[in-house]
Amino acid sequence: MADPDLQNRRTDRIEALDFLRGVAVLGILAVNITGFWGPSLAVFSPALPYPEAGADWWFALSFVVFEGKMRALFTLLFGASKVLFAQAAERQGVNPDRAQVRRLLWLMLFGYLHFLLLWWGDILFAYALCGLAAVLLLRLSPGQMLAIALPFYVLAKGVDALLELPGILTEQAVLAGTAPAADMAEQAAMMDRIAASAAQDNAVLNAGFLAAIRLRLAHSAWHPLTSTLSNFAETLPLMLTGMALMRIGLEHALFSDRHRHLLARVAALGIGLGSAATVLALHWLMTHDWPPRAMFAAIEHGMAVPHLLMAIGYAAGLVLLFPLVAATGIGQRLTAAGRCAFTNYIGTTVLMGAIFSGWGLGLGPELPRMWLPAFVLLGWIAMIAWPRWWLARFRQGPLEALWRRLALPRINLLR
Repeated sequence: MADPDLQNRRTDRIEALDFLRGVAVLGILAVNITGFWGPSLAVFSPALPYPEAGADWWFALSFVVFEGKMRALFTLLFGASKVLFAQAAERQGVNPDRAQVRRLLWLMLFGYLHFLLLWWGDILFAYALCGLAAVLLLRLSPGQMLAIALPFYVLAKGVDALLELPGILTEQAVLAGTAPAADMAEQAAMMDRIAASAAQDNAVLNAGFLAAIRLRLAHSAWHPLTSTLSNFAETLPLMLTGMALMRIGLEHALFSDRHRHLLARVAALGIGLGSAATVLALHWLMTHDWPPRAMFAAIEHGMAVPHLLMAIGYAAGLVLLFPLVAATGIGQRLTAAGRCAFTNYIGTTVLMGAIFSGWGLGLGPELPRMWLPAFVLLGWIAMIAWPRWWLARFRQGPLEALWRRLALPRINLLR
């Protein structure tokens, strides 16, 4: 007979992860909204594809609070969920590695279809491919996982940031008008490439549904794979870190006062140090008029450690918050939104595509960038409005249920 106390703790642990995932999937929209509205490079700077009055404040807020942090948090949680899935598979007498591989292969297909049919910014394909690599390391101890993940993450991102530094210094000389003619020409060529990329993205954004698919196949059919390879040094280490933290034991953090005091310190240090570094970087970028090469380097590489610090700080703070809000309306709605995160993630793409894309209302070219926070709020309302009603009638969100049925048709591994 199952131990009721153990079952209750297992349920609380899963609900806590759902709560964190609900916050993360809402936070991701605050960054993705720019990619739904305009060309992909617009997510890197309020001055791309062109400066707009009133755009800086929203970009600055998103840069400090959401950019990179919510993606990192979501990736940590994906790693944690792999541990739960493996444990559940073992309880059912199923080989956890085979179950993981089947599940991730289906996720890879979902991810590619998400890219091809709806939007360039899919992350599911990358999660699936990096998740397959993580399966090979699932049986390592938490200490071994962290010993691989954290140095790899810091060194890879740090080296990339250092390699970008000469280009940033050259860009500053170009913008100051003191660079040689060759550097001036290279900067001009980069701006031409940015303009061409924006034009290509806008062609897809403004096209009808079938025309947009044809354009993606013609110009960027391999984008999910190339994007995964370029972000491998971020995604896999964060996934391993989430696996390690889950193995260390979330239930101790939820039920032990000693661990909760530790979490409070982790939250304060992670958010404090990470946000301080982020604000300093934002101040430099803003006062230098958002130089494009520096913006790319900062978001892709230079802010990696602050992103991780803040993501871990957010996770610790949310774990502390969960018992206090679990029984409240907003806590239950966020937990339900997280339990339906897959459906919410894809559903948000459909909703925003219907608003901004050519196959929908086509408002992307019409709306100023400063209006985007209103659509973030709309998306947040949509993501928390339906899941409680749905879960009162069904065990899982619609896409979650489809994914489980395809990957593991004869058993239930989630509860």
